[in-house]
Amino acid sequence: MPRFSVIVPVHKVQGYLHACLDSVLGQSYRDIEVIAVDDRSPDGCGAILDAYAARDERVRVVHLPRNVGLGRARNAGMPHATGDYLFFLDSDDTLTPGALRAMADRLDETGDPDVLVFDYARTHWWGGTRRNVLAPLLAETSGGTFTAAERPGILDLLMVVWNKVYRRDFVAREGFAFPPGYYEDTPWTFPVLLSAERIATLNRICVYYRQRRRGSILSTTSRRHFDVHEQYARVFRFVDARPALAHWRPFLHVKMGEHCLDILSKPDRLPPSDKGEFFRRTAEMFRAHRPQGATVPAELRVLEGSYAGYVLRQRAGRAGRELGRRARQAGAATAARCARVRPASRRPLDPDLAVYSAFSHRGVLGDPAAIHRAARELAPHVRGVWVLADEEQAAGLEPDTEYVLLGSPGYRRVTERATYFVNNVNWPGALVKRPGSVHIHTHQGTPLAYLGADLLDRPGARLGFDVPQMLRRADRWDYSLVANRHSELVWERAFPCHFTSLRSGSPRNDVLVEAPKGRGRAVRERLGVPDGDTVVLYAPARRDYRRGGLVERLDLARFAAGLGEGRTLVVRLHPSLAAGPARGLGLSELHRRGVLVDATDEPEVQDVLLAADVLVTDYSSIMFDYAHLDRPIVVYADDWDAFRASRGAYLDITAEAPGHVARSHWELAWLFDSGTWRDEEAARLRSAFRKRFCEFDDGRAAERVVRTLMLGEPMPERPAGPARVPSQAPGRDLLTPS
Repeated sequence: MPRFSVIVPVHKVQGYLHACLDSVLGQSYRDIEVIAVDDRSPDGCGAILDAYAARDERVRVVHLPRNVGLGRARNAGMPHATGDYLFFLDSDDTLTPGALRAMADRLDETGDPDVLVFDYARTHWWGGTRRNVLAPLLAETSGGTFTAAERPGILDLLMVVWNKVYRRDFVAREGFAFPPGYYEDTPWTFPVLLSAERIATLNRICVYYRQRRRGSILSTTSRRHFDVHEQYARVFRFVDARPALAHWRPFLHVKMGEHCLDILSKPDRLPPSDKGEFFRRTAEMFRAHRPQGATVPAELRVLEGSYAGYVLRQRAGRAGRELGRRARQAGAATAARCARVRPASRRPLDPDLAVYSAFSHRGVLGDPAAIHRAARELAPHVRGVWVLADEEQAAGLEPDTEYVLLGSPGYRRVTERATYFVNNVNWPGALVKRPGSVHIHTHQGTPLAYLGADLLDRPGARLGFDVPQMLRRADRWDYSLVANRHSELVWERAFPCHFTSLRSGSPRNDVLVEAPKGRGRAVRERLGVPDGDTVVLYAPARRDYRRGGLVERLDLARFAAGLGEGRTLVVRLHPSLAAGPARGLGLSELHRRGVLVDATDEPEVQDVLLAADVLVTDYSSIMFDYAHLDRPIVVYADDWDAFRASRGAYLDITAEAPGHVARSHWELAWLFDSGTWRDEEAARLRSAFRKRFCEFDDGRAAERVVRTLMLGEPMPERPAGPARVPSQAPGRDLLTPS
């Protein structure tokens, strides 16, 4: 008996069917059966299904004699199912890698609940991927099992059949089946969830929900959308037949009204001539099923009036939104005009005012933060003000950290008068550089991938990125901080602007050069790493050959398991991936289960580096920072050719690596199994890498910037003693300036 019976109803999807079936049959978890129901599809779907069945014994095809529709096609597949759990997957959607394994593990962990609810992401026809906005609900319920009454928020999730798996015995006992018509998920999911005695959740994206440009049922303009009324009538009949569920009637009443008004508001659902009738039927049903004494939410009171009133309200809403849009445009234009004329009326610069920002105003981070700390110690008379994107970014700041919000009156006041501007990203275009101000650009690490003007011949890498505009903003730089000659050459080529390169070293890496005792241990304790474990840090880079930058190059669960006892895998995603679907594709769930540690939210990457015993990365510039610690580095370069072709690279990291290079999961596993990751050759490679790329770092970079650029002082000599990394050491670089 298989663990999962995957039931796939098929009708007119021949262009998507291969991707759907391959995503299921290619899963690492193989204890499944696939029941594909050919709903009398007029295209080549039937032949495609028969070909898969001939190749894979796990596939069984049911050819229906006539077209019965999506719900009844699912019903036709259920009698053939023998698995513990039923999984209804639409034939134009796909499973994410590792989804079935994650489901099976969660079912085992929760003791075979009646229903397991998991996450999904919408994949749009134009290439975008967007995670379910209600995903936090799954995280909140990620403990044990519960009922809908105990966690009613579960009913706020998308009420579809394919984001859940169902224990087959439970479905058979309750006699659940799909009705005919559109919105057939509604009278299935509500009764199922209200009846389930044990529900569990999985905070992981398991399904990619394809948003087709044309051809999907819900985007078809038709009177069949009127079916939604009968589907909700079925839900109410189900509740009426079970007195114990009567308390759900107010909730379902509101859901019905919201759902029907949502259908009515969509421009592509109902024929325009039928919208008035749809509204009237909805209003009649809303009145008929209104529970006695129930309060109608404000947004649904329109159903107590006429269709004409509804239309007027919709028009007023659109007009209000348009006025708001125009007001924002006018405000932006006014601000831009003010920015252009403001210099004539400005007050003198304040020689003791410095403004800081990092990573597009995300917090007190990186090189600017290190310079700010040094300035508070060495130049306490200089007032430091941070620019933050919003109040959320300000949460957790030290109480004495002064900040302003981007675009606020306070922001305009400090940027008009500040003498020093310190940033690792360009300032907004409206900020005009005043004569006498000093702009210090710190960058974000030693460059491996192309940047700036070098992206002009890389159309994929600069998608949505205006290089000429970026260079106009970079024209405001006075000083560019560099940590090695390689960076110095890159910045001067990639940013052909009028600035002076300062061989300062990287301020944020002062802490790595000094490597204070005990700090790494404190970080390990905060991350929950067992005492005595070897910490393996995996820090992947984003990819430019995939929209959104996410490419899963490594099976994290498999890698973590292969490391064995006494080793903890810590993962830190690239900041640009932290808020997207990347963590929902298994990372959050693996962290919850203790398989690995997700350190993406740690504010200071240097703290994570100090906690690590070995770094595994692909093409992230984090390797240049980690080299200061003189600890092993492994480069996982299984797609190096694709990365270099799409983004461009200033050096071949596979030929001039800081340690051993693995080009496959097998090679990576072997390096750790054999101990080769820390052998003499690894040490030799690391030493050469450090000599070249840690050239100007001596632990005093932040001090050097403050004394040289803010105080106008020479650097005092360091007391005699061995230096870990010789400053201004000779080195070579194969990069030739153009």
